[in-house]
Amino acid sequence: MIKNQHFLQFKDLTKNEIEHIYDRTLFLKKQRKSGKNQQSLSNKTLVLIFEKHSTRTRLSFEVGMQQMGGNTVFLNNKDSQLGRGEPVEDAARVISRMCDSVMIRTFEQSVIEKFADYSQVPIINGLTNDHHPCQILADVYTFQEKKGAIENKTIAWIGDSNNVFTSWVQASSILGFNLHVSSPPGYEGIFNKNNQEKYPYVKRFNDPKSAAKGAHLILTDIWTSMGFESESVKRLELFQNWQVNESVMSAADDEALFMHCLPAHRGEEVTKEVLEGRNSAVWEEAENRLHTQKALLETMLTG
Repeated sequence: MIKNQHFLQFKDLTKNEIEHIYDRTLFLKKQRKSGKNQQSLSNKTLVLIFEKHSTRTRLSFEVGMQQMGGNTVFLNNKDSQLGRGEPVEDAARVISRMCDSVMIRTFEQSVIEKFADYSQVPIINGLTNDHHPCQILADVYTFQEKKGAIENKTIAWIGDSNNVFTSWVQASSILGFNLHVSSPPGYEGIFNKNNQEKYPYVKRFNDPKSAAKGAHLILTDIWTSMGFESESVKRLELFQNWQVNESVMSAADDEALFMHCLPAHRGEEVTKEVLEGRNSAVWEEAENRLHTQKALLETMLTG
């Protein structure tokens, strides 16, 4: 499978590799629910490098390694020389000699790409400004856990076409589902009128309800991602018509799911009624970060 391979973008995985990870996710989740833990990462150490704040990413990786018999070492800018300007290539060559894998959550995708170039061990992208592949790994699993195969289904993204959306675009090409997107002008992300031919499974809509029509899953994220805080006031005004509310959900399939990678701002990108409603799979989605990442780590470190 993907032993010793980096996971920097969602497209780093093939469909067969994703299916293998999901088979292991199902097994590991069932084990955990029955009070057992697979100790397949015994004597393995995962280094966690965080330059951005985190709750779910840090918790799921730390707990996951512990449950599987492994260890974690947490580093941030205050704890390491990276925060004092040490070259990424130097840090990569040293850190990778002392562990079995490194998870990095940072701002620029170029940083994690360079780290991977100089690393002796697999690197996992825990989030950058451009990609969030671990989130989509959990999201797709959550959908299939509840609704069956995602192939040929319709997924609707409403709001800022950010790093999470980019990973969804890559997933659509690999897994063969339709991805509808509606974002304010200027916030289309990687998908715009100039490159539509590159993404055959993605279709753009001006109106959120049109994007949501008949969809089996509605997705959104906060309007201002980390690193873009200076735009928060401007975005709050521009994105008002891209809120996921009951009206948007009513355009989707009657049994459509709602997901959000969290944290959520109730009353902004999503209403409380939708977030807490019967269609919401948000809490299962968050939990599945743990289970899918355990399967990912196991596959990357043991094959």
